[in-house]
Amino acid sequence: MKQDDLKAAVLISGTGSNLRALINAVQNDGLKLNIVRVVSNRKAAPGIGHAKNAGIPVSVISHTDFPDRQSHDAAVAEVLEQSQAELVILAGYMRILGEDFANKYAGRMINLHPSLLPLYKGLDTYNRVLKAGDRETGSSIHFVTAGLDSGPVISQIRIPVLPDDDAASLSARLGPMEHKLVVATVELFCNREVNYDHGSVLYRGRKIGKPLQLTHDGTFI
Repeated sequence: MKQDDLKAAVLISGTGSNLRALINAVQNDGLKLNIVRVVSNRKAAPGIGHAKNAGIPVSVISHTDFPDRQSHDAAVAEVLEQSQAELVILAGYMRILGEDFANKYAGRMINLHPSLLPLYKGLDTYNRVLKAGDRETGSSIHFVTAGLDSGPVISQIRIPVLPDDDAASLSARLGPMEHKLVVATVELFCNREVNYDHGSVLYRGRKIGKPLQLTHDGTFI
């Protein structure tokens, strides 16, 4: 790690496959990212193993150990402040964070969501895509605001919906694309190319009217 590498904390709840993609990009591809802390709200989250194998400090802050959302959020915020993370990455973090927490990290916290936002905020996105008869779906990365999956969208990647798709096949095909999207988008932050400005996304100093689209060869358009 170099001193000027972007310091980030990654929040997970499950397998941590996007965390693993970021770790691999750091170790193998020279991504200028220093993952200073991984936080999980689930004690048995398999993704914790990826962090430990990479020597990344882990904090397990289970929401079941706190009487309310506010006190849990405060415990997470304390760990993040101690880590000195410049960017907070929600990568499969299945815990809704409160308004005060979202406001505290406005412009410094991003979330990966498995739909082409603003379509299908919330859960069960794949079945909703299929029920609607959509011809394509994808994933989005957005700045986190107090509204559920409502912050300005930074980037997206798209895949077609095939005639024989079900929720499982969509998830299986989208997963590797999500990994590419997470790494490529975080690289924009590492290169200081993306910022947040009063509810808008700035890309290289200019507001963008629509999300950046990541092609399957790894370039943004």
